[in-house]
Amino acid sequence: MSTWDWQVFCKDTIDGEIVSRCFGGAGDVTYLDWLFSAWGWTLSVSLLALIVALVFGSLMGILRTTPNRGLVLAGNAWTELFRNIPLLVQIFLWYHVVPALIPPLRGVPSFLLVVLGLGLFTSARISEQVKAGIQSLPRGQRMAGLAMGFTLPQTYRHVLLPMAFRIVIPPLTSEAMNIVKNSSVAFAVSISELTLFALQAQEETARGIEIYLSVTGLYFITAFALNRAFHFIEARVRVPGMIGGGH
Repeated sequence: MSTWDWQVFCKDTIDGEIVSRCFGGAGDVTYLDWLFSAWGWTLSVSLLALIVALVFGSLMGILRTTPNRGLVLAGNAWTELFRNIPLLVQIFLWYHVVPALIPPLRGVPSFLLVVLGLGLFTSARISEQVKAGIQSLPRGQRMAGLAMGFTLPQTYRHVLLPMAFRIVIPPLTSEAMNIVKNSSVAFAVSISELTLFALQAQEETARGIEIYLSVTGLYFITAFALNRAFHFIEARVRVPGMIGGGH
């Protein structure tokens, strides 16, 4: 049985020789440098895609609960479109097809196309959660807001959404963690994130155990950090007496 060799991360990515400092210097790039650079790409894709997903998912979830049938149909169409096509297929569509159909997008970096693809895919799931959160509120809250003289948009902004978002924080936590895991599809269009690093570094070094354990650990740390962040937000905005509320 071969022993583990964690010094692989101190090796130069060009000649495979061990560098005196694991974080390379004087032009040397070690596998540790590459690992943390890949982690940075994973974080960037995940966080930007989460912002896109929250914005579009919230908007579509709101539209699907309005009394306007046209807006409801538009929100439903959006949700069904993005949730019924596999994520990897959507990434390829954004990378290969959409720029061909929309010439101005040909100069857009593949990184941003992946962010859009992953964000819009996740927005369909968030749309369902926001819709469920709004619909779980008593009908009297909407009626009370309108009776107070609020317009419908004002009723959503000041009455319905503040409560609905508190309710849907737990499922949003799961979606945020899923985005981190789903960001691995970026390797398919050559974004140098953690999964692509693992595939290439393992092939170059033949140290699969060390490489994949390290990548797994960074995925876990990222997802767990998001979990704790959302848990902190949930605890701070929780309304006593509501679902999961304290006393």
